[in-house]
Amino acid sequence: MKPVFQKPKALSETPFHYCPGCTHGIIHRLVAEAIDDLNIRDKTIGVAPVGCSVFAYKYFDCDMHEAAHGRAPAVATGIKRVLPQNIVFTYQGDGDLASIGCAEIVHAAARNENITVIFVNNAIYGMTGGQMAPTTLIGQVTTTSPYGRDVKLAGFPIKMSEMLYTLDGASYIERVSVHDVKHIKMAKKAIKKAFENQVNNKGFSLVEVLSTCPTNWGLSPAESLKWVEDKMIPVYPLGVMKEVK
Repeated sequence: MKPVFQKPKALSETPFHYCPGCTHGIIHRLVAEAIDDLNIRDKTIGVAPVGCSVFAYKYFDCDMHEAAHGRAPAVATGIKRVLPQNIVFTYQGDGDLASIGCAEIVHAAARNENITVIFVNNAIYGMTGGQMAPTTLIGQVTTTSPYGRDVKLAGFPIKMSEMLYTLDGASYIERVSVHDVKHIKMAKKAIKKAFENQVNNKGFSLVEVLSTCPTNWGLSPAESLKWVEDKMIPVYPLGVMKEVK
């Protein structure tokens, strides 16, 4: 039989640890496919901080570096400046990038560091128990907002892509989703472009990917995909925020 699926070479043989219905696995595959398509695996270095992505070093078959919670952009900056010929990417969740790591991502973008950032936004802290994140929606129930996020207490959700595109240093900012096949294909195109930008020395590129967290949302995998479409996208609209030609 003709094969209809092949594992990207940039992914290892290690099974993912992610919960059923979590779309981290899809995003991992898209990143790996982009690396394979550009034939850059031998010179790619990934940086994964604390969060659901903490075991990414097991899944990507390229050099990987761990970083403290939120500090992946700072670590990636150091690696890229020491090894400018290498392709350096970070893979970060919203609790990591938008909270404790907010300063790191802002200043990396402001400096136009020539790195690629994959920002996975599932509107909640995934690994640590489902707490409210900076991206949690108004009224969304979490373990630390059992009555729903109250703007009087916790403020409004932070729209990181909209905030970062205002910085002169940022070269490419796009928000995508992986809730259906059409949008998965669009996400792959954006992720590949973010890596191409680094290959072509265009500077800081970030792709925000809206993702699911069925376990902490208390929904089935199918319900979670629908929740992204119905609840997240109206708050976090998809599209290119900024692209410097």
